[in-house]
Amino acid sequence: MTPALPFKIFVVEDNEWYGELLVHRLGQNPDHSVQRFATAKACVDNLSEKPDFITLDYSLPDAKGELVLRQIKERLAGTEVVVISGQEDVSTAVSMLRQGAYDYLVKDENTLDRLWNIVGKVEQQVRLRRENSQLRQQIGARYGPGQAILGEHASIQLVHTLIAKAARTTITVSVSGETGTGKELVAKAIHFQSSRAAQPFVAVNMAAIPRELVESELFGHEKGAFTGAVARRVGRLEEANGGTLFLDEIADLDLSLQAKLLRVLQEREVTRVGGSQRVPFDVRLIVATHRDLLAEVQGGRFREDLYYRLLGLPIALPPLRQRGADVLLLAEVFVREFCQLNNLPARQLSDAARQRLREHSFPGNVRELKAVVELATVLADGDVIDADDLPLRTGRTGPAASSQLSLRDQTTAIVQNCLDEMGGDVLAVAARLRIGKSTIYRMIQQQELHVG
Repeated sequence: MTPALPFKIFVVEDNEWYGELLVHRLGQNPDHSVQRFATAKACVDNLSEKPDFITLDYSLPDAKGELVLRQIKERLAGTEVVVISGQEDVSTAVSMLRQGAYDYLVKDENTLDRLWNIVGKVEQQVRLRRENSQLRQQIGARYGPGQAILGEHASIQLVHTLIAKAARTTITVSVSGETGTGKELVAKAIHFQSSRAAQPFVAVNMAAIPRELVESELFGHEKGAFTGAVARRVGRLEEANGGTLFLDEIADLDLSLQAKLLRVLQEREVTRVGGSQRVPFDVRLIVATHRDLLAEVQGGRFREDLYYRLLGLPIALPPLRQRGADVLLLAEVFVREFCQLNNLPARQLSDAARQRLREHSFPGNVRELKAVVELATVLADGDVIDADDLPLRTGRTGPAASSQLSLRDQTTAIVQNCLDEMGGDVLAVAARLRIGKSTIYRMIQQQELHVG
């Protein structure tokens, strides 16, 4: 069995006395590895050590909390950060939570106890995530080169074969498939089976970036390049140097930026926004889209020259409704993982539930299946998940189905069920489902969720 890794904590606090107090308190657990930094720069410079948890003083001598939190989250999205401040300020607290802080604490006589409890919850999540990762590796070893891409259908076996071929070279790969079919998993499988596995894997969702920020996101910018550019920022192409850059939803890239991306890819050099220096880079490029990219070219929405530059080795992911018995294989894996992650007794799918899953069309594909079976696992009263526990509308199955619950509806139902079960304890629900509490508060504010 793999030995347990230490739970790595960064304490970022310029007050020496208070910083040492935090280090002493958090270091009482022998499984904790605690380091203290007195400045924002020292913390950011050491993020390559990948801490599991960070306590962040809001007012540091060289930076404010917002900037430091943003830098942390840009590089370590999964690391939880608790902001500690000497003053109570509701607007600041809300701002920090919206930026992804796990919590905002005001220094008082109870701060250390509250922080200790939070660390305990986060540590449990990290331990479960590591165990879950090991489980996925074991499952992946059974099903071949796709690792987390599970399936026995011939179409998935072909995907495994193409992944292996792509991993042996540096050819550009274009992945297509409906939303929820696992395009990013394919990109990760190629990267981690290639000679670049020890180098960065950088993923960018083009549809999630505001149009005016795309150029800076990809190419980086110099200090003062535009309003708000308070420091130089390395772009994603530079960040992925030596490794793999995955551009998801590439069809959403604006036409004017398509020309710039084509030039950068051809020259293998990037110039940061507001700068003049040409910076060479070496990346394996993988792109993905749920649209028909050739149809986008024919419609004048995507450059033909960029299309052929990106085409490379095409890998088409089949929708789940065309993968036969794979739906049951995946459902069983998701149930097992969810039970382990939440310390629930093992649950099994009844024959009726299995039949219903086989008949459903799953317009949201694997992502929808995962949401459905996780909610069913929560709703099941015993150790058997029955057909009635599955949040699928009856009488509308097969390819023609159009009125199934949306993925958003299913996600909301999962959170609402947990809120009801846990008496409205937002922090406990956030920890259980591994989502930010600010997300839950926002859903409550928008009346998607109800407490009490």
